[in-house]
Amino acid sequence: MDLEYPDDLRYLDSHEYVRLDGEIATIGISAYALEQLGDIVFLELPEVGDAIEVGEVFGAIESVKAAEDLYPPVSGTVVDCNEQMLETPEQITDDPYGDGWLLKVRVENLDDDLENTLSASEYQAQVEGGE
Repeated sequence: MDLEYPDDLRYLDSHEYVRLDGEIATIGISAYALEQLGDIVFLELPEVGDAIEVGEVFGAIESVKAAEDLYPPVSGTVVDCNEQMLETPEQITDDPYGDGWLLKVRVENLDDDLENTLSASEYQAQVEGGE
């Protein structure tokens, strides 16, 4: 898997990303985190209509190596959940920034939420500088 850091995304230091399209935010997990985790065997996500808050766990991802909590980069209401990834979580690594998205959220307070995120270059420097 090529480690990409798409410039149109914002990242958390816990490896989640967010892509904004108006008031809808698509949330997923970075290719770097997926490479570190290895083979994904389980994914737990909230349901459509659930509220998620920055700083609060919204789900979990498990691999053969580890289980990690998932944190949202933005607060809002879940409007879509990637059922395909729930059914076949191992496919998340095939296209983490495309078909491997996890949630779509209607954002409530975008500017405040994004203060805690990293640009692609900041995130890349953090993860690759730490190796």
